[in-house]
Amino acid sequence: MGTSKRKTYTPEYRREAAHLVIDTGRTVAAVAREIGVGEQLLGRWVHAERARTGGEADTSLDLNERAELERLRRENQDLRMDNEFLGKAAAFFASKQNPRNGSR
Repeated sequence: MGTSKRKTYTPEYRREAAHLVIDTGRTVAAVAREIGVGEQLLGRWVHAERARTGGEADTSLDLNERAELERLRRENQDLRMDNEFLGKAAAFFASKQNPRNGSR
């Protein structure tokens, strides 16, 4: 049996990850999935950062900024889906032009 090393994260990375939750109002689960860490771990980082800063988010977003952020997230998701579709379409058409498979 091999031994596995646990990942270590710098204090700066932990603070930045916590602020993805604190500053944007997104859920711990969503941010944890996005950055690839466990929900409980990120939750501890958020709790520690809130305790460190006295519970204040010095860069909290106003209503207009929050709306713009949501719009950009939706646009980003749409573009990712378009990219995924185009990649699949390109692979499909490339396979149809491959002379080795006998079809044209």
